Amino acid sequence: MNSKRIALDPAVCNGKPAIKGTQTTVSDILGQVATGKSWDDILCCFPEIEPEDIPSALHYAISLLDNSEVAVS
Repeated sequence: MNSKRIALDPAVCNGKPAIKGTQTTVSDILGQVATGKSWDDILCCFPEIEPEDIPSALHYAISLLDNSEVAVS
């Protein structure tokens, strides 16, 4: 994983984790993956990102979940 591709900047996307140098958030990418879009389709939707940004976003999300408690009912 290339975590250097993810940025947290209060001046960009209201501080949400985003692909460095873009306005594309990690949640934008996760939403596309969740709807079943292929990586090629995601790259077409967000031409400012690079192919390695997709797994970087996924790994970032995984690391957040691994380090937090989630209440399940």
